[in-house]
Amino acid sequence: MKPRPRGERLALRGIRARGAEAHAVALDRLIHERMRLGIVSALAVNPSLSFNELKRLMKTTDGNLSVHARKLEEARYIACVKSFRGRIPRTEYRLTDAGRRALGRYLDHMEALIRAARMR
Repeated sequence: MKPRPRGERLALRGIRARGAEAHAVALDRLIHERMRLGIVSALAVNPSLSFNELKRLMKTTDGNLSVHARKLEEARYIACVKSFRGRIPRTEYRLTDAGRRALGRYLDHMEALIRAARMR
């Protein structure tokens, strides 16, 4: 088992000390990154989004969106379907069931951290 990053260990120690129920849940570092959290969140509230729609929503470049979307795709958190509209390529993304579950776990963990911090 890989050791957790120092910040994550400290956050979890704080939760354990306060008796919060989320202490056994590790923070999903894949989703925690700002751009990837934005992508997953946008797809959680939309059935699907095109590459260009996501790019506009995230206010990012083609390359940056591609890199982050690929990481989420490799983790099977999002699915990508490529097609053509006439001669124009179109890339559509949607959140998978695994991605929805991962986002739910991430949100539960963050809510537990917030509750623990407010108890101080």
